[in-house]
Amino acid sequence: MQILVIDDVALNLKLMEHLIRRLPDCTSVLFESSADALDWCNTHDPDLVIVDYMMPAPDGMEFAARFRQLPGKSDTPMLMVTANTEIAVRYQALEAGINDFLTKPIDRTELLSRARNMLRLRDAQKKLQGRAAWLESEVRAATAKIAARELETVVRLARAAEFRDPETGAHVQRMAHCSRLIGQQIGLSEQQQEILLLAAPLHDVGKLGTPDRILLKRGKLAPDEWEVMKQHAVIGHQILCESASPVIQAGAQIAWSHHEKFDGTGYPRGLAGEAIPLFGRIVAIADVFDALTSARPYKRAWSVDEALVFMRSQAGRHFDPDLLEAFLMVLPQVNDMRTRFRDDEAPLQHVHDPALPCDGESPALAGIVIP
Repeated sequence: MQILVIDDVALNLKLMEHLIRRLPDCTSVLFESSADALDWCNTHDPDLVIVDYMMPAPDGMEFAARFRQLPGKSDTPMLMVTANTEIAVRYQALEAGINDFLTKPIDRTELLSRARNMLRLRDAQKKLQGRAAWLESEVRAATAKIAARELETVVRLARAAEFRDPETGAHVQRMAHCSRLIGQQIGLSEQQQEILLLAAPLHDVGKLGTPDRILLKRGKLAPDEWEVMKQHAVIGHQILCESASPVIQAGAQIAWSHHEKFDGTGYPRGLAGEAIPLFGRIVAIADVFDALTSARPYKRAWSVDEALVFMRSQAGRHFDPDLLEAFLMVLPQVNDMRTRFRDDEAPLQHVHDPALPCDGESPALAGIVIP
């Protein structure tokens, strides 16, 4: 334990140093100048402070108040040495942060007893701080494990949906990163961007509940089959919505809303404008852009310019115009990202796309014919 003693009388300091030697495992640090002592305290953490009341400025009262303002010094035990017995002075000292008093002339037994009590308090504080630090470390480790398991769950759910629709290739990776870029452009926090990145691949997890006879059907869906197909948005929400995970909750919201359109003509609820959740509006743009610019057995890949002409025509209709503008602002980064996540070179298996209501239409744009 380290005991800081401040007194402008050298003889008093020598006396204190002599007495402190009687305390086991304690060393003393002595200052005649309270200003110098404050400077020292900026870079050191004494376990006990013994300060004289009557000193050149800053006096003991001011020293105590300024000491308490230093980082990490709010709980350090402090003893004030004073010959003043006025109750008002002691009240003022307690307000400044003094814990206890020693009355001059100093009684050796009293000093040692009070110092031992203060040091026991300090020892308990340090042990508690160490315990708190250990607990914080354990909580961080446990939280990291939970986050890793959560991420694994998200990835496996997304992969399960992909296996139901093997022609998508790296689509989910591209649209997820594109969604994050849009979120970054509109000022979402880092945490929100990360949630969006991880949740976006869950947008079509409801395909797990779509019957094979519809999901894998070649050619055009009948009207009643198309109504069943549209239920994948509802099913995706039902699969995910009861999770306590913020990522999976966001995935539920995206699954339920990414087929909604800004003008209210989308599905499954016919939401319009900002009634459509923000993440759903973002993912709709990323999903459609990647679908348009990707080759499928039933269509060629559109050029970026062709896709942009079409998407601009859908501002205020399919897409939130403000979010579409944000997407256009990050298009260079989107194009860089597309080179990182390419589809496999192997030919894509021809599987009926569940969002394709009739031959020749985009898998992401129900009811919009691709030339």
